[in-house]
This record gives sequence, C-alpha cells and structure tokens, in this order.
Amino acid sequence: MSPTSETAQGGRRLVIVESPAKAKTIKGYLGPGYTVEASVGHIRDLPNGAAEVPEQYTGEVRRLGVDVEHDFQPVYVINADKKAQVRKLKDLLRDSDELYLATDEDREGEAIAWHLQEVLKPKIPVKRMVFHEITKDAIQQAVRNPRQLNKKLVDAQETRRILDRLYGYEVSPVLWKKVMPRLSAGRVQSVATRLVVERERERMAFRSAEYWDLTGTFSPTSGFAPAGGSPSGRAGDPSDPSSFAARLATVDGRRVAQGRDFDSRGRLRSEQVLHLDEANARALAEALQDTRFTVRSVESKPYRRSPYAPFRTTTLQQEASRKLGFGAKATMQIAQKLYENGFITYMRTDSTTLSDTAVAAARAQVTQLYGAEYLPERPRTYASKVKNAQEAHEAIRPSGDRFRTPAETGLTGDQFKLYELIWKRTVASQMKDATGDSVTVRIGGTSADGRDVEFTASGKTITFHGFLKAYVEGADDPNAELDDRERRLPPVAEGDRLAAEEITAEGHATKPPARYTEATLVKELEEREIGRPSTYASIIGTILDRGYVFKKGTALVPSWLSFAVVNLLEKHFGRLVDYDFTAKMEDDLDRIARGEAEAVPWLKRFYFGESANGAAGGVGRAAEAGNGDGDHLGGLKDLVTDLGAIDAREVSSFPVGNGIVVRVGRYGPYVERGEKDAEGHQRADLPADLPPDELTVELAEELLAKPSGERELGRDPQTGHLIVAKDGRYGPYVTEVLPEGTPKSGKNAVKPRTASLFKSMSLDTVTLQDALRLMSLPRVVGTDTDGQEITAQNGRYGPYLKKGTDSRSLQSEDQIFTITLEEARAIYAQPKQRGRAAAKPPLKELGQDPVSGRPVVVKDGRFGPYVTDGETNATLRSGDSVETITPERAFELLAEKRAKGTAKKTAKKAAAKKTTAAKSAAKKTTAVKKTAAKTTTAKKTATKKTAAKKTTAAKGAEG
Repeated sequence: MSPTSETAQGGRRLVIVESPAKAKTIKGYLGPGYTVEASVGHIRDLPNGAAEVPEQYTGEVRRLGVDVEHDFQPVYVINADKKAQVRKLKDLLRDSDELYLATDEDREGEAIAWHLQEVLKPKIPVKRMVFHEITKDAIQQAVRNPRQLNKKLVDAQETRRILDRLYGYEVSPVLWKKVMPRLSAGRVQSVATRLVVERERERMAFRSAEYWDLTGTFSPTSGFAPAGGSPSGRAGDPSDPSSFAARLATVDGRRVAQGRDFDSRGRLRSEQVLHLDEANARALAEALQDTRFTVRSVESKPYRRSPYAPFRTTTLQQEASRKLGFGAKATMQIAQKLYENGFITYMRTDSTTLSDTAVAAARAQVTQLYGAEYLPERPRTYASKVKNAQEAHEAIRPSGDRFRTPAETGLTGDQFKLYELIWKRTVASQMKDATGDSVTVRIGGTSADGRDVEFTASGKTITFHGFLKAYVEGADDPNAELDDRERRLPPVAEGDRLAAEEITAEGHATKPPARYTEATLVKELEEREIGRPSTYASIIGTILDRGYVFKKGTALVPSWLSFAVVNLLEKHFGRLVDYDFTAKMEDDLDRIARGEAEAVPWLKRFYFGESANGAAGGVGRAAEAGNGDGDHLGGLKDLVTDLGAIDAREVSSFPVGNGIVVRVGRYGPYVERGEKDAEGHQRADLPADLPPDELTVELAEELLAKPSGERELGRDPQTGHLIVAKDGRYGPYVTEVLPEGTPKSGKNAVKPRTASLFKSMSLDTVTLQDALRLMSLPRVVGTDTDGQEITAQNGRYGPYLKKGTDSRSLQSEDQIFTITLEEARAIYAQPKQRGRAAAKPPLKELGQDPVSGRPVVVKDGRFGPYVTDGETNATLRSGDSVETITPERAFELLAEKRAKGTAKKTAKKAAAKKTTAAKSAAKKTTAVKKTAAKTTTAKKTATKKTAAKKTTAAKGAEG
C-alpha cells in the first residue's frame, strides 16, 4: 500500500526535515496526503549571550547558559532567526493528525528531532522516520517503518554540547585577557591548532643535511631477448625498455646514506651507514666509468593490490582534496546538495559497509561496464577502522538500487565531479584485485680504486589491472607513485652483463616535515581519535576564520597568534590540549552514548574536579588538573579561576636570535629588540602572510633595519611643529607633533593635522614639502559660476572634487594639486554619471560555485580584492591573495558570507516586525485614549471595553 493511500485512511501527516531542499525532494515522493516542512537546522540551542537568557536565570547561568550547580541543566532558547519558522510549524501541526520527525539519523539529527518535540509539544502521535538516501523507495519504506526517538543519542549529543560550552566559555575569556580580545578556544579546535603549530615548530627546529649518491643508467649486453624467453623466467615484451636506472645502494658492504638516515637536526642516526659528500661522490663516479657490471641477483615476487573501501566522511574529504582540490567544508557542502537531491546516501558516516542492495548494484555495473572477468566470485565486505563508529549508516555511495552513471545524472560542475568520484570508488570496491609482479635487481661492480659497489633497481608490472581500471586513489605526497603506475625493467637474469651508459653523482638535501593540508589534518585527527569525522570540516573552517591558520597554496600555515594561544594552553591548560586526554574524552562521550556511563557525574568531575576522597567538587588542584598525570578529568573551574601565574607577555613572546623577539600584540605580530623607551630599542611589524618557519635572524635584522615607521621630516615653517612620517594600521601617513601641554581632550582639545600618503608616495622618500601639501588639503580650486566653492581632496574611495553636496571623481591623486578652476568647471558642466563606472575585468577565474552554480571570479574592489559569483561578494582574508587563492577557498568564503547574510536578514526582519507591531499597538492605544477623553461619562464604560479588546488583539498579534 502506498503512503498516499494510507494517508487517505489515516489522516493528515506532517513530516519535518532539516532543509528546504530535502523537504522539496521528499514531498515529491510522498504525495498530496503529506505536508513536508523544514526546521532549517536546529530550532533551539544554548543562548549565544546573556541577553538571550530568560530573566529568571541569574549569575553563572546567565554567563554560561548552563546551570552547573544543578546537574548541569542547559538553558535552551529558540534561535532568533527560527521563531517565525517555529510558529509556522505549530500552525501546520494544528491541522495534522500525525507528526513524523524525519531528521538525519545521527546524534545531531536525533537532537534536532528531540528539540522539535520539546518545542512543538504535539498532542498527536509522534513517530521517528529515518532513511539514509532520498529515493522514492527509501522514503516510502521509512514512512512504513518508523521508530521511537533514541534518547541515548540525544543525551550523548547534549553532553557534548554542554562540554563544549563549558570549555569554550571558560577558556576563551582567558585568551581575551592574556593574548587578544575576540579569540576562542574549543575542545577539538584548540587541539587541531596545536597540531598545526607543532608541525611548524618541527620545521623551525629542522636543520637540513646534504647527502650525495650515484645514479647509473644500465643496459643489457647479453642474454636480452625482447620477444622471447629470458634467463629471468619472464618473457620479454616489445614495451620493455632497453635500459633502466639504478641507484647506488652499498659501497664495500656499507649502505649509502639516504634522507631517512638523518634526524631533524641534520645528524646521522647511525655510524654504520656511509655518508657521501660531493667530492667523494664525484670521485667514485669517475672511478666507475670503465667498470664492467654484472647482475648479482633478481628477486621476483607476486604483486597484489586490493580495492579501497567505499568512502566514509573523512576519506571522501581527503580524496576530494587530493583529486579535486576541494577543501573539507566545500566537499561537505557539495555532498549535502547531492544527498538532498537524491544522488548519494547520507554523507556523514563512519561506516564502510554497503547494503545488499548497493552491493548488487555495484556488481551489476562491474559486469556491465568492465566484463565478468573483473567481478569477484563473492561480494566484498569492509570492516570499519573507526573506533566507536556509528554503524547505522552505510558508506557514502550513489543512491538507489541501480546506480546512475555520472553521465546519466545530468549533473554539472563540482557536483558532477564529486558524484563521479563517489561512483567510481563504490563500483571499484566490488571489483577483483590488481595482480602482477614486482622485481628487485641488484647490480655489482668494482671501481678503478678497488671498491666494491652495488646498485639496485625495482620494477613493477601489472598483468591484470582489476579495480584499477575503475579507480586509483590519490596520494598526499605529490611525488608518490600511484598504484596503477608500472615500472618496467628489461628481462634480465643473474649473471647477465650490463653496460653503464652513464653514471652521475646527485646531491640531495633532507626536507622538513610537510605542513598539514586539510586532507592530512583530517587524517591525523582521525588517527588520533580526536573529535568526530562529521565535525572536521567545521573545525578547520573555524581555525581559518579565527586567524589561527592561513593557507599557502593547500598547506595550512599557523599564524604567530596561534603560537601565542597554543603556548598559553600548553603551559597552563596542559591536559585540555593533550592529544591522549582529548581522545579519552571522546571515549567517555561514546560510553555515555552507549549507556555505559552517566553524563552528570562525568561533567561534575570534568568541571569541578575530584577531591582526594573521590567526592566531586574538590578544589585546589588546578595545577594537577591542568598538567598532572593522574585521572584525565578534573578541575576546569579551578584552572580558569587561578590566572595569576600566567604572564601575558611571556606567552606571546618567541625568541628569534641576536636578542630579537617576536611578540604578538593587539594589532598583530612584530619583531622587537630591546625594551620599549630604552636606548637602541627597535621594532618592526611582521608581514601577515609570512610563515613562522621563514622568519630567520637575517630576515628579522633586515626588517628592523628598515625605517621604523616614524621618520622626522622637519618643522613646519609657519607653526614650528615637528612633522613626521609614520606607518600606521591603515597605511603610511604624515602628521604634526604638537607641543607638550596641548590639550588632547575636552572642548579645548587640539587634534594634530594628519594626512595619508598618496599611493604614488613612499614612506622612505616622502619630503617635508610633500607632507605640508598633503596636510593642507582640502585645496580650494576656486568658485564656480553659481558662486559655490569647489575643493579638491582625497577620500576613502579616491581623489574627488566637491561643490556643496555634489562630488565628482578625479582620475588621479596628483590632480588634487594640479587641476585648474577651468578644468573643474568643465567637469561640473558635464551631466553627473549615475550608477557605477565600467566594471573592471576579473583578476582571476575560479570555476562554478557549487551552491549557486554561477562562475566565481576574483575582482579588485574599493576595499581590496574579493571573490564574487555575481550574487554574493566576499572580501579576501589576510591569509589569502589573488595569486594563491584556490577555487575551494573562494567557495568557502562565499558560503560563509551567505550564511552570515541570511542570519542578519532574518534577525532584521524579526526586529522590524516587532517594532512595527509595537508601534501599531501604541497607536491603537493612544487613539482609544483620545476617543475616551472626548466621550461623555455615559459612554466611558463602553469605550474602555472597546479599548481593552483592541489592546488584547494588539498583544496577540505581537506574540
């Protein structure tokens, strides 16, 4: 029986999902008997500030939004931008006979469903409807098989939310006091930031080592049979190379040192290896020029490679980064669209399991597209490697019981690319292994000076590509060899003679550990069991937005600000950023989700600590709770209360060398030598996009040697005041130094004349004459024929003329001083240009936005470069540049701007409605009072009744 016919018998049903896109798709599958509406995400959450907390709550509850004294009861408030939607849902509920809560089947989705039930207070039957793909069959099956709300999942999500609130709201203010305002700390974001900072520290401490080796190009001189058999037992092939390269492995039995043999300080790990320098390497190459070489051994092994497991959230993010250049956030946004429109299954999953339906669909496509010889006898199954995985979901795969090929979907742009990636991976997961042979050849000879040398070469031949026909996984290392790459060697055998066509000495240098990319940071977090895979995209987005990390290409580079934050957290909140501690917390939260532990006692121990006798609420253990080796829980409240030991200057200072220190100030990082106001004190700002590991003593000296940002130009001949040029927060400028005693505040205050430098001017070359001219602006050009004065001046948007309220743009800053009255009158004689000037051509094209589907470009605007899709504009951040910005970064910036814009518009509309309603009510009440005053005493009673009715009606409309 179809859902529609059931509805005809069972009444009207309201189905609530999270997103409008999902609601639209599902509505088409359920038919007219159902009303499908979106909650538009969470409708209720902890308050964002004290202003949102209901008046009955006071003290710490107003600050935290959690009543820590009464079993950590959370204070939930309906989000300001969701109140209208809640009213709509309540109205729809009144006309319904059944309520289906159809949010996602994970902790977050279960919590949204619970909040909906708590807020709507339905008096009709409530059912929990779950599905993992949005197809007609899946949706109708979900309607027929509802379940009850899973309170364990709700409790688990609520505990996480309370924990994160306590962590963020207690630790963040410490950062505001000791580092900089408006910073944030978080249970996982702070640990993720620490990982990036630690990697940069490793790079800063790294010392490169130089080493040399030899590479030889060899070719067989006998026993080589290109098309027949060979002594090695492998038949020759026309595609076999006639020569091959081999690398020097040993000299007189000692292994030649490679990069792995050096530590991070550039020292050899073992004296047993031979370290060749340039002179020795070149001498050995020369001594081997006439050497006769022989194949000493040929070792052949079977090669076998099994398919990769189907995608889960983190592996999809990693592979989309490697192959498509998408950031984690962009990947999840695109995947969300694909899921909501019915193309893939749910995209937040820890599972690698495929349903029987999916396995059958994948196996059918293997046979259809590649042939029966690529299909294994039995379906493949994959065990999840994720601890405490939520196995309710499948792996991420194409939806339905028959997979649409990418060409059949009608998708375009980034959605097509991501769907194709998921489709290929899923089909490949049900194909046969790739098989072949791997060969290692050892080649020996004796140099002219009597040294025994041995070269090695390895090869790989794939005889059956299996799943590699459909899909090859990418690699984080751009130099890594992918699985489908062959390295063919000539079919040589032990004893064969080889001729050395060329032997060259090659120099190498060890490299510092690579910075994290979004993909490798996600991988690292998952391997350390920190956080949950579904949250990694938002965590990376947060540390980028906060300025803790910026991008250089795809690499994540920590800012000096993040160094200060991590320094403080490590020294005074050691456990809170300890990797094992964070992983243990994740375990504890999973135990609560499984019902193996209780949330309230656990939160008490985390927040209040535990006294020596085991009772919660112990005090005085701040140091132990922060950095001790005992129980990993204990005493957050004590930690954030005792801040006396935190030296703000110390945590934000980092020595460079030669007495130079990096300091993180309120307006950014700078280098400094000596104490402020002391003789010889030097200071210089650091470029915002300078990676910390690139700040050397030499560069710091160079920055300090530049003009300090304040250069005396001379004295104004008219006033006698000293004129100086400075580099300020908003760029270089000139100003006058007023005499001591000049009042700086009050009604008699005197402000120094100040003017920004023209773009054509430099802080190093600006003269006193230039400064006086700049400070004389605005310049009076003359009087127009209508008697109004025309002035030329520089403004926020460039140089312009002004006459009364009529402004006209000038072409260049120099015109401010050169334009004549006649030229100015000619400009004003022209009709004023309405609208904007001709659009400048884009600086860079970045492809189609995954959300709007419009082309995204970088443009130059009034406030600097920005990205736009024609509808939404987003200014580039301090870590971005026109040259290095990637498509996924542009998509992230646009997505964030849209989200902020939506929230602001909704809040403004709500505020406007309230104001209008209040004004309306006030007007009605005033009108009633005036009417009542004019009426006779006999009519007063009737008028009062009317007024009361009108006021009640106004209040009802307001609520």
